[in-house]
Amino acid sequence: MENANDTTGVNFILLGLFSDTQIHLFLFAMVLIIFITSLMGNALMIILIHVDPRLHTPMYFLLSQLSLTDMMLVSTIVPKMAANYLTGTRSISPTGCGAQIFLFLTLGGGECFLLAAMSYDRYVAICHPLCYSILMSQRLCLLMTAGSWLLGGVDGLMQAGATLSFPYCHSREINHFFCEAPSLVRLACADTTIFEFFMYVCCILMLLIPLSLILASYSLILAAVLRMQSAAAQKKAFTTCSSHLAVVGLFYGTLIFIYMRPKSYRSVGRDKVVSAFYTIFTPVLNPLIYSVRNKEVKGALRRWLEKHFMRY
Repeated sequence: MENANDTTGVNFILLGLFSDTQIHLFLFAMVLIIFITSLMGNALMIILIHVDPRLHTPMYFLLSQLSLTDMMLVSTIVPKMAANYLTGTRSISPTGCGAQIFLFLTLGGGECFLLAAMSYDRYVAICHPLCYSILMSQRLCLLMTAGSWLLGGVDGLMQAGATLSFPYCHSREINHFFCEAPSLVRLACADTTIFEFFMYVCCILMLLIPLSLILASYSLILAAVLRMQSAAAQKKAFTTCSSHLAVVGLFYGTLIFIYMRPKSYRSVGRDKVVSAFYTIFTPVLNPLIYSVRNKEVKGALRRWLEKHFMRY
């Protein structure tokens, strides 16, 4: 009989998101297009924020960190999924599986706190504009960014280590397109009750606390905007904040759906689709939302294009 505690000798099998049908081949091609678009869009956001002095503000510094996180997130998931689909191997080593869990939770957790930091930035800009340079100093921005990465990294390290510590003595087929902790834990031939409770605690810390801060910030922002006398100022505030709220709704809604539902309401097929949404589709939407609805970003793009292409 196979050693129940051997989690290093045998690879896991990722069943994937697509099968070998024409429609799934088309969907796979669409995912690759979205992946490339996401990389290009987020890279362009980082370049614009770096080269345009008008975007050297705390808001856009945090946005550049969000773009970096999204680039790394899709790069963690899609290349391995594409390689497995094209080669037909569908296998992933325990080390690779642990790395995916660690990177995904680090980047996802970091993004949760980055979005909270961005909401605080908008709160200060709208409710305390005269104190903005003091309350949103460069040092504070760096501390919030470093804290976001650190908290995400700690969460990822703990959950990846705990997940791989379980014995997997039966099926090693993961009905998913990447190693995600809830999908992997389903295969463990051990009592995972304590770990699942631990996961809920992590979700409260990494999801609900930042989300509560975001909702509190935007409640105060809404109250301040409604008191504004200028219709133009109200419109500008609503436009800026609505972009951020759209990103928050997309990201938090899907994560909470996956990680905070009771076991009895979970469906493997539905979970895969929702996971695809926040790992593949949301990263491509972020630069589109912030660029299409942001005049400063569109202005920076126009100046960058004029400088590098129009002269030819």
